[in-house]
Amino acid sequence: MGKDLFSYHGDQLREAQAPLADRMRPRTLDEFEGQDGILAQGRLLRRAIAADRIGNLLLHGPPGVGKTTLARIIAGHTRAHFTNLNAVLAGVKDIRQEVESAQNRLNRYQLRTILFIDEVHRFNSAQQDALLPWVENGTLSLIGATTENPFFEVNKALVSRSRIFRLQQLNTNDLNRLLIRALKDEERGYGKLSVSLEEEAANHLVDVANGDARSLLNALELAVETTLPDDNGIIHINLQIAEESIQERAILYDKQGDAHFDTISAFIKSLRGSDPDAALFWLARMVEAGENPRFIFRRMLIAAAEDIGLADPQAIVVVESCAASFERIGLPEGLYLLAQAALYLASAEKSNSIKGFFHALSIVRDSKHQEIPNHLRDSHRDKEEFGDGKGYKYPHDFPKNWVPQQYLPSGLQGEIFWEPGHNGWEGELRQKILDRRVSQLAAVNELAEDYPLVFSHSPENSDFDRWFQRQLNQQNGRLNVLRERLWSGVLWQHCQRVLVIGGRSLIWAVDPLRKVPDGGVTILCETVKEKTRLSAQIDLLDSTLQPRLITKENGELKQLTNKDQFEWVGGRLSIEEVNSADISIFCQLVSRQCVKNAGLRLLISSPLIGPAAGLNSLLSAENSSDDEHSLLLTIIRKEESWIQQNTHNLILTNELEANGWELQWEEWEENISLQFNSSIEQRWLGDNRPYRCLVLESFSQAQIEEIRKIIKRFYGKYFTQNLLHRRLIGVKKLP
Repeated sequence: MGKDLFSYHGDQLREAQAPLADRMRPRTLDEFEGQDGILAQGRLLRRAIAADRIGNLLLHGPPGVGKTTLARIIAGHTRAHFTNLNAVLAGVKDIRQEVESAQNRLNRYQLRTILFIDEVHRFNSAQQDALLPWVENGTLSLIGATTENPFFEVNKALVSRSRIFRLQQLNTNDLNRLLIRALKDEERGYGKLSVSLEEEAANHLVDVANGDARSLLNALELAVETTLPDDNGIIHINLQIAEESIQERAILYDKQGDAHFDTISAFIKSLRGSDPDAALFWLARMVEAGENPRFIFRRMLIAAAEDIGLADPQAIVVVESCAASFERIGLPEGLYLLAQAALYLASAEKSNSIKGFFHALSIVRDSKHQEIPNHLRDSHRDKEEFGDGKGYKYPHDFPKNWVPQQYLPSGLQGEIFWEPGHNGWEGELRQKILDRRVSQLAAVNELAEDYPLVFSHSPENSDFDRWFQRQLNQQNGRLNVLRERLWSGVLWQHCQRVLVIGGRSLIWAVDPLRKVPDGGVTILCETVKEKTRLSAQIDLLDSTLQPRLITKENGELKQLTNKDQFEWVGGRLSIEEVNSADISIFCQLVSRQCVKNAGLRLLISSPLIGPAAGLNSLLSAENSSDDEHSLLLTIIRKEESWIQQNTHNLILTNELEANGWELQWEEWEENISLQFNSSIEQRWLGDNRPYRCLVLESFSQAQIEEIRKIIKRFYGKYFTQNLLHRRLIGVKKLP
């Protein structure tokens, strides 16, 4: 039925009296501000709307970002019948009526129906279930709008049959454009009025609107409608008027929604990251939004154990004390206690070593070694008959109330569950704990008949074997694979002497130290600093079992005598060492100290694709400047030359062959995933770092800083590093 004259004028009157936010609703996608992530040219949703192939949609986002407006725009572009319900007001009966009407349109006119449901999360489970069959069989297409996370609040069956688009808060530029259009639009806005909006006033409205278009337009409407024009008919909106029109920023926060979980997550991560300023900000946001302080205290108690732990055992005491005091004081004075607890946690030393418990838990669930050693059993019941408790040493009977003895099940000796951190309270105890672990293993040797040895040689050195088992347990899994590959095929003899190259880690020395107990191992360190660090690690061993440490830095390799002859030389050389100016002297000195028919095992790893290539691939996926691409392409060309040089290692090969070695190369590739972060940035661009010296030697400081900016932009992103590992196998044929 057509509208009569009274209905037409009634619609005009309602439109004229509608709020500005309603009048300024975009009617086309070109008028729609923001959401370029899903509506920019070429994006999936825009293509689907243009092709009238939208299917089922769930639009998820905070208030005032255009969910309902976008649904109305879709209605204007579709050839289907568009109808809508509000989940707050509608029930199952209304859904059935809409379904019946949709069936009639489809049967009689072959006309599809799109049902828009605002606040779809307000439907209960029964109401959502009532929709499901008709969405499933195509009787109607669903567009749902919700401020809540649909993965939590909407029927999973509906979610699985819908495309979900997340709308973000509008940014400053979006809101500014919306403000200007409202002032200039003569039909729907204030274009027919003379409105002068000062820049400070406009900035305040945009800032306090906090990404909410409706809040912005409501504030503008209040400012314009309540301000009298001057004698020239101009309505002046200054900062004071703007502040009165939008007095308080709307904080997006729902105690059951995404904002609740995201904000507490940001708070906990700020505590973990030792940023007290950020911690106070997120705490204030939760308090202002009405979050329950008890919930905040509960999460801080968890953080005190999980993220601070034994680095500062007082942390949990402080939080618990503040929480108890809060119960006595209440709000508003209790806010001091919330802030004190948060600041203490943010400022405390950090350690997550307590997570060693979960490793123990996994061993308990999976291990067959559950037998309790006899001397640890309760002696009050079966001591006489079964010997329970016999042999137990009471620690308080010994100096310092401690005595080494076996406490773990026999099959788990040498297992490490807790690795004390380096910070705070546990950092001060770290060395004592490590020393006691070595003593524990030595004590267990007295009960050797109760457990099998990890390694087969020299039972009297079981503590030595346990020490090495700990070294392996603490290493990166990749390095252990490389260690096994390095020494594979070597036929060890107990009396051999070995020179290990690459003193940055003890892992390359593990096999020689274990296999040649009657010979000797010498580890060649690059610097005195490396030597000092390794000394601290091997000090845990008996002095007769410790390897000898020498350094290049002090020229100790040159000082070796004819008595210091080696049957094996092996380890890992870095690219920088291979390409160093003194590689020739190094090869001569090492060869001089090797007996005839000595064996050689060297591992050299070099990249096949440089880091700039990974950076450039990420840069290509976004709108970046030509200058940035040009800079990275220049680096990539330099990397390719550098990589080509590194791959062949001709100088090393030639020098060793000149000193009497017969050589062969074995190579394989490995792909590893790395994350852009501050460590990666420092590894490449730090002062005197090899990559910077070899690849970026001709770059200016300004160019280096530009590369830093690009890397920082992709912090948290991953890239693939392709490595070429080359194992050099040699036999010394000349004396």
